[in-house]
Amino acid sequence: MNAPFDVAVPAPDLMPGRFAVGQPVSRKEDPVLLRGEGRYTDDLNLPGQAYAVMVRSRVAHGTLTGLDADAARAMPGVLAIYTAADLKAAGVKAMAANVTGQNHDGRPIPKPAQWALAEGRVRYVGDPIAVVIAETAKQAKDAAEAVFAEIEPLPAVTEPAEAAAAGAPVLHDVAPDNVVLDWKFGNAELVDAAFARAAHVTTLRIRNSRVVVCAMEPRSAIAEIDPDGRYVLRVGCQGVFGLRGAVAAVMGVETAKVRVLTSNVGGSFGMKASCYPEYVCALHAARALGRPVKWTDERSESFLSDSHGRDHDHNIALALDAQGHFLALRVTGFGNVGAYLSNSTTLPPTMNIVKNIIGVYRTPAIHAAVRCMFTNTTPVGAYRGAGRPEGNYYMERLVDTAAREMGIDRVELRRRNQIGPDMMPYTAPSTMEYDSGDFPAILDEALAAADVAGYAARRAASTAAGRLRGLGIGQYLEVTAPASAEMGGIRFEEDGTVTIITGTLDYGQGHASPFAQVLVDQLGVPFEKINLLQGDSDQLIAGGGTGGSRSIMQSGNAIVEASRDVVEKGRRIAAHVLEAAVSDIEFARGRFAIAGTDRGIGIMELAGKLRGGIDLPADVPASLDASLVFKGAPSAFPNGCHICEVEIDPETGETAVVKYSMVNDFGVLVNPLMVAGQAHGGIVQGIGQALCEAVAYDEDGQLQSGSYMDYALPRADQAPMFDFKSHPVPARTNGLGAKGCGEAGCAGSLPAVMNAVVDALAPLGITHVDMPATPQKLWAMIQAARA
Repeated sequence: MNAPFDVAVPAPDLMPGRFAVGQPVSRKEDPVLLRGEGRYTDDLNLPGQAYAVMVRSRVAHGTLTGLDADAARAMPGVLAIYTAADLKAAGVKAMAANVTGQNHDGRPIPKPAQWALAEGRVRYVGDPIAVVIAETAKQAKDAAEAVFAEIEPLPAVTEPAEAAAAGAPVLHDVAPDNVVLDWKFGNAELVDAAFARAAHVTTLRIRNSRVVVCAMEPRSAIAEIDPDGRYVLRVGCQGVFGLRGAVAAVMGVETAKVRVLTSNVGGSFGMKASCYPEYVCALHAARALGRPVKWTDERSESFLSDSHGRDHDHNIALALDAQGHFLALRVTGFGNVGAYLSNSTTLPPTMNIVKNIIGVYRTPAIHAAVRCMFTNTTPVGAYRGAGRPEGNYYMERLVDTAAREMGIDRVELRRRNQIGPDMMPYTAPSTMEYDSGDFPAILDEALAAADVAGYAARRAASTAAGRLRGLGIGQYLEVTAPASAEMGGIRFEEDGTVTIITGTLDYGQGHASPFAQVLVDQLGVPFEKINLLQGDSDQLIAGGGTGGSRSIMQSGNAIVEASRDVVEKGRRIAAHVLEAAVSDIEFARGRFAIAGTDRGIGIMELAGKLRGGIDLPADVPASLDASLVFKGAPSAFPNGCHICEVEIDPETGETAVVKYSMVNDFGVLVNPLMVAGQAHGGIVQGIGQALCEAVAYDEDGQLQSGSYMDYALPRADQAPMFDFKSHPVPARTNGLGAKGCGEAGCAGSLPAVMNAVVDALAPLGITHVDMPATPQKLWAMIQAARA
């Protein structure tokens, strides 16, 4: 285990005002955004820019035999039309294949080349074939519609289990069985023995439905070549430092030849992390034409071009003894990665399930065997939680089902198997070592907050009104992303402000306020004087980006380390200014002082003196600025318990979430207001997947849910008032004591909502419902149960 930190949270009377760590400070950026003054990529325009529009396959699988673009090239305003051959001739490389994990038998993992534009074969509806560049966006769109692609259709496969069947259509010659990754984890013999001696085994097949990410801001990019001949890409992403490396690799240049700039980003949830084909095409066109090129997605196009989320098909089983104690878990099944690997990932259906499915329970053993499959669908990437919500959902559905099958109260079954606080640190069979947490107390607090004792009366009232009422519990534990190197930069500017420089990236989370609060605590710098710089790769020396609920652990602790450097520099400078020995200089609450005296100087005043110019000895720093690379904080374990109540109208199948309570342990809350907001957003996304969101393909691989006419997002009136409470147990693995909160809302809401739906339907003999629990699905199940 990593060495524990002593987390010391200052007493309220010692905190530097209302902007200290622990205070509910509003988001710095909100006034700008509410006035409509945000600068998203599509708001930007460069002099002389041209416009790009993609030509995409309308066939899910087929041989590309020809491309007729002559008529399109002759249309007004058209500057160029590029194909795969043009990009290859210019030295553009294949896009990176992202595979996490190893085949259990040691076989090499197939990594078929994906070019920014399809060559020879198309593999999903929306596969880019060509790019049209024109003087205006309308001219480019008109010309793109005039490009005729000759495609000989081939059989398509969209479901991972079907892709694994004998005789299934093969997507890539290097993967003749369509298997990307054949992955196993754990001790199969130990688990088999546990199942053999079990008094009871609960088994479920759970379809974790595919979703469209639906970020508020569609993707957009502007590519140009700067005066030094460097590629410059303005784009919404999740981290400019990492994206710079990905772009450089595809364009075949050193990273120093690429600059990535990001301004405001309107949501991502994992989807905007990757280098997409459109960015490559725009960069190539900017180089070839010698002028900036802009591309902006349209909403319906984004349903095809953006990576999708989830899409797993797992069989899960829990072995229990006669008293209901957990003996072992078994996970088998499939993950759907879609057609390519460039913006896909194999982590969510494999190791992230294993890391998170153990949750808060003493489970001695686990074995998993999962195959990740190519299919003729849009690539599947990370989506808020990326396997963490799924793992918790699977376990909580098993717990409720096992309790019902064994005749044990569902709360009691949880209590019998919970990891107690006296067992910390606890090593789970997933190899994760939990450092902190009080899971039994959180369950008890959640039951009280939800007034579970009064549930019977509420259910009786719903029954009298002709409604089916259910209560669901979702007790979760997440494993946040592992340590990653992160920049901690603090720069005292000429205008008297202070800039935090770090390589995470705010794409809606609201980093500016909590990061500033950390700096206020560390240095006593006025909150209103603090700025945040994340979106310029030229300014960064490291950057892990934002994802995996890790930003406050990585950037927050990087700020802490950089602050120590500032203080040490400041002590030496202050010693000279105050004519004292460095050893006599103390720092507290934003002030350097000579120990035992009232002589001192504030950090902002000292910075002002440096700006004005003072004579300093050669061995004294000339600046307070600090820039370092924080090695990274290890994974933390946010956890909590969500309790949801639903009402179902048996005549329509319509489900309403009518009551929702939660108690969460996010460690030290840097900003409680924003933590609650993150939880609310994650819960609503969980409600969306649970009740209404679903991607649908037909047998030919055509997307049937390609717009908001056919794809239902949750609406404001579907979200109840949330009762948010905290039971913080500081993390012992990072200096802030924080645990991360960005994805936990999904981890708690998926099981809570779906367990509530099943609980409402249980009197009818219905024991499981797959997501989404749409009105049509529930109505049909209710009618069948009544027949």
